[in-house]
Amino acid sequence: MTLPFNIPANAMAVVELRKVANMIDELSGSGQTDLVLSMRSLADEIEEAVEKFGKITHSVTGKVVYAYEVDGFGSAYFMDDANIPSLLSLPYLGYVNADDETYLNTREAVLSTRTNPFYFSGDAGEGVGGPHKGYGMVWPMAIAVRALTSLDRDEVIGCLKMLVESSAGRGFIHESFWKDNVTQFTRPWFAWANSLFSEVITMIIDEHPSIILLSDKNFTQTVQR
Repeated sequence: MTLPFNIPANAMAVVELRKVANMIDELSGSGQTDLVLSMRSLADEIEEAVEKFGKITHSVTGKVVYAYEVDGFGSAYFMDDANIPSLLSLPYLGYVNADDETYLNTREAVLSTRTNPFYFSGDAGEGVGGPHKGYGMVWPMAIAVRALTSLDRDEVIGCLKMLVESSAGRGFIHESFWKDNVTQFTRPWFAWANSLFSEVITMIIDEHPSIILLSDKNFTQTVQR
């Protein structure tokens, strides 16, 4: 952490505080308790801070984006990390809609080597990495999040192709892989990434069934495009 106020984490806190408050409210059956009211108040306070201090004009794109970290005094740091919560995952978390203008501006900057120091692109694939496993290591879970938050069918197909290829023929989604060689990977079994891959498949069946409900031959041709 470079600056003390992490925007993705606080955005997630807003969503989860409201979910838990609603659950307590429903289960208690006694109306809004002091606990529920305080949780909702805290969620509102955090959201106000995210929207007030967490938006910046990106120095490269000139567009308003969510920063990754801020200090509340004018300093901001733009990057993104492959883990969840992340800026890329904001719609997945339920904080914003996938077509939100600020999110789309943020997404554009996250998915670029020009604007995100932890976005890597190479012969084997491209995606968000992070400081955890080394420079140049792409995390498949971030590719999965990209698919889960995409409004573009072709982008989803591209993500699916990279996810399949990133397994290096081993049948599982790995923690990370070297951007130029999928056989150089970390963690042969990473449950979080495998679970997200399952979510991607479920999403595709629900939203883009033509991608996956094909004959084996046509499916292979689709993901190899």
